[in-house]
Amino acid sequence: MGNSDSVLDTSSIQEVTILGGGTAGWMTAAALSFKLPNLSVTLIESDAIGTVGVGEATLPHIRYFNNTIGIDEAEFMRETRATFKLGIEFVDWGQIGQSYIHPFGEFGHDIGSLPFHHVWNQYRRNGGDASLFDFSYPVVAARNCRFHHPHTDLRRIEATFGYAYQFDSTLYARYLRRISEARGVKRVEGKVVKVDRDPETGHIAKLHLENGQTQDGELFIDCSGFRGLLIEDTLKSGYQNWSEWLPCNRALAVASETEGEIFPYTRATARTAGWQWRIPLQHRTGNGHVYCSDFISDEEAADQLLSNLDGAPLSDPRPLRFTTGRRNTFWQDNVVAIGLSAGFLEPLESTSIHLIQEGITALVELFPDRHFSKLDQDEYNARMGLNFERVRDFLLLHYVATDRDDSEMWRHFRALKLPDSLQDKIDAWESRGIVPDYEQSVFLPPSWIAVFAGQNILPKSNHLSANRFTTDELNQNIQKLRSVIKTTVEAAPVHMDYLQRMGSGTAVSPAN
Repeated sequence: MGNSDSVLDTSSIQEVTILGGGTAGWMTAAALSFKLPNLSVTLIESDAIGTVGVGEATLPHIRYFNNTIGIDEAEFMRETRATFKLGIEFVDWGQIGQSYIHPFGEFGHDIGSLPFHHVWNQYRRNGGDASLFDFSYPVVAARNCRFHHPHTDLRRIEATFGYAYQFDSTLYARYLRRISEARGVKRVEGKVVKVDRDPETGHIAKLHLENGQTQDGELFIDCSGFRGLLIEDTLKSGYQNWSEWLPCNRALAVASETEGEIFPYTRATARTAGWQWRIPLQHRTGNGHVYCSDFISDEEAADQLLSNLDGAPLSDPRPLRFTTGRRNTFWQDNVVAIGLSAGFLEPLESTSIHLIQEGITALVELFPDRHFSKLDQDEYNARMGLNFERVRDFLLLHYVATDRDDSEMWRHFRALKLPDSLQDKIDAWESRGIVPDYEQSVFLPPSWIAVFAGQNILPKSNHLSANRFTTDELNQNIQKLRSVIKTTVEAAPVHMDYLQRMGSGTAVSPAN
């Protein structure tokens, strides 16, 4: 009688083909080669096809991704010229002249099991004038250009934050390529000119390259960018156009020389027809202008960008065009779309790389066999659809939570009918400061609270539990916490000094 362990499993997928490199392709290759080392992974990319490369700012979740594929933080930061990131500063969004930082962390400490923002709202309604952002350790640290890793003692205020990175996405892709190839991933240089489908199943069967080579595969990952060569051009997934809510459709990207201190946060400054990003790296600063062509010309958009740089530009601005939205299906037949081929939401909250990470994580969890279960595909599509929708609502909040009406774009948003999913969140916050906490969402309550409070939408009444505090008790708790944060931040290391000390920094050279 034979040993059942020796029976060949003919249903398991053995070969995965990734179409497209860049951040999405090489993140996928690195993850699959580490998590599923028995797979044969081939990545096809063409040096003649450029990558978008605007996703230089990230969310804290990227640390988990790097850790789970065995990346050393100090090495990663040296290789990608990265800086630390405690949050995102928003300038001129609620009103011109106002700014706030959306922090990667909590506001204060719970007091008597009551979330701090309810305590602060009671304090505010009793006449207190301290900003909610004075009670966020990462905000105060970011404003003072200080950084350190979170404290391991969760009772301390220095433990109430997370952090992300600001890095050169082109260097990140190269770094992941070296790691992936060392783990057995095969890279094929070439441009796909024809796609064969199985006549019975309709699945992708073979890719034909311009140089005459062919590439078979069982599972194909489409990382081909906005075009979606497999998921859209071949399988006709279809696209949900979200321009009704997020009408910005163009961007200009340019690097500039680094001048002054390198702060541990990204900046997003609202303009008349969009917004401008600033991402400080070790060797340069990334800049860009995201805008809507209905409200501004390309020439005027370029002028706004170049006239508002902190340092001299290192090249001419590079134009990008896009339509915000997502594919109808992210996984169809034997193709999974990850990255720009899956959809695009403007990088206002640094979600581009995060959505890549979510797609990879869901794929690993639901990795198929050759039967390609419809249930698995439906679960993947539902999960990614929720991720995109909830990011969309969070981005839209920035545009509609505003007093601005100084240009055609801002008047457009003032008159916009919101998706019910977003209107419900706004109503819940305005009534009693309630923020829904969804399991399937990248942005937790502190993120929503930051944008609401930062853009002047405040609760009209208190949570009932906050009424148990007297005015004196509120003031005592508030002032004590404010003092602790201020004193602790003053003792923290300067951002770039800390980076150098941990062996992750390189000499700043704007010419590199």
